[in-house]
Amino acid sequence: MDEVVGDISVTCSIFHPELFALKDKPYKDFNKKLIPNISEDTMIGIRTPELRKLAKKLWKEDRQKCLDFMDDLPHTYFEENNLHAFLIEEIKDLQETIKQAEQFLPYIDNWATCDVFSPKVFKRHPDILLEYIKKWLKSDKTYTIRYGIGLLLSNYLDAEFQPEYLEWVCAVKSEEYYVKMMIAWYFSFALVKQYDETLPIIKEQRLEKWTHNKAIQKARESSRISKERKELLNSLKV
Repeated sequence: MDEVVGDISVTCSIFHPELFALKDKPYKDFNKKLIPNISEDTMIGIRTPELRKLAKKLWKEDRQKCLDFMDDLPHTYFEENNLHAFLIEEIKDLQETIKQAEQFLPYIDNWATCDVFSPKVFKRHPDILLEYIKKWLKSDKTYTIRYGIGLLLSNYLDAEFQPEYLEWVCAVKSEEYYVKMMIAWYFSFALVKQYDETLPIIKEQRLEKWTHNKAIQKARESSRISKERKELLNSLKV
């Protein structure tokens, strides 16, 4: 059965009834301002905690139906993509999680979906995941690259940190805003958590100018960087 959404004609998906039952119009109006690069016609308006609860419920009730939904790409709605991400988080097996992530990543079309999911199983197998992150960083897909950088930011700046990871991100070249912004976020967090290892990259101006300055800006906004370090970073803007 088809339905019309704005100017878009779409085929009804497996979980449309469950999703539309959670529709929150004021939240849609709020959310569409944060994600300007996707059409508001493809937004339902569902709060993230509600989507996470729905994913857990659906996965528990009918795993095969969830897998069928995950194979039915591309999705129409922003919230379908987020539901898909949260269903991936429910998978406990590492290889199956990676398989599903690799199938899904090319279809991500916005920063919010990209940044919202990080399966816990990934943190339990950091060495294995690194091989996939290296591949994702070399993708031609904006949000696959962003996802790889985001994982290095969230999972590999503390106990798992190695200086070579800074080089991996430094080597990413892209004119895409959402890639450049994630590179800036990565180096701002690296300056907070691994200052001595990261500072030479900033001093040597190895990042593209906009990204370099944005990384400094975000690092200087952190309460975890000393006043002296903030002053030094400010002097390194270009």
